[in-house]
Amino acid sequence: MVKDDIVNKVSEQLNYTKDDAYNIIELVLETLKEAIVSEEFVKITGFGNFKVKHKTARKGRNPQTGEHITLAARKILTFKPSQVLKNSMNPDL
Repeated sequence: MVKDDIVNKVSEQLNYTKDDAYNIIELVLETLKEAIVSEEFVKITGFGNFKVKHKTARKGRNPQTGEHITLAARKILTFKPSQVLKNSMNPDL
């Protein structure tokens, strides 16, 4: 599924024009993006949690040359699905 599929689904189900549905989806995604960039904890009930974690610098190795290098500290985005989402994926469990 791509963004256009989501826009079409919102447009059909809410009887909005595709332009209005696109603007709504863009606003939601931009709001999520801003929250994630500012390292806020994002919880969407029934869907899951987005959280930014910090990884410290560490030693690594270039797999092609075998040379030892230092990997810089960085931020990563994690997603943990809600129990509701997990249960809907595996209804028989």
